[in-house]
Amino acid sequence: MSLRTKRLFQDAETIKAIIDKCTVCYVGLADENNMPYVVPFNFGYKDKCIYLHSAQQGKKMDIMRLNNKVCVTFSTDHQMAFQHEEVACSYLMRYRSVQVFGHIEFIEGFDEKVEALNIFMQKYTGRDFKYGGPSVEEVSVYKVIVDTMFGKEFGY
Repeated sequence: MSLRTKRLFQDAETIKAIIDKCTVCYVGLADENNMPYVVPFNFGYKDKCIYLHSAQQGKKMDIMRLNNKVCVTFSTDHQMAFQHEEVACSYLMRYRSVQVFGHIEFIEGFDEKVEALNIFMQKYTGRDFKYGGPSVEEVSVYKVIVDTMFGKEFGY
């Protein structure tokens, strides 16, 4: 198999395995002038939904309130490879990635926010937490409802 082999896939198990390896995702937004805006996020993933959170104010929140369509990218297993170490054009970067196109749905209820926040905390700490009312009230929690999702593997 060539180092330059590219494989696209949509199977949920492989996609979940790639997402689970990632600690950051990149969310692409488009503002009112169609200018792109890409922001790194920590995230949670459950039942084919991507959970995100942030402050209630700021540029990304303004954009999402106007245009809730997003593109989310995950990328992992980066490894430099080459076919011949003296030939610059033979170098490549191996990777595994997932790209998601969908739309943001804001989560408003206290219990629903806590459930989503624990999806984050499970990912990063392996446990659930209890949350105080003011903390939950002050955070904005939302999820990406997936319209299309696919994975790509290059060089493996």
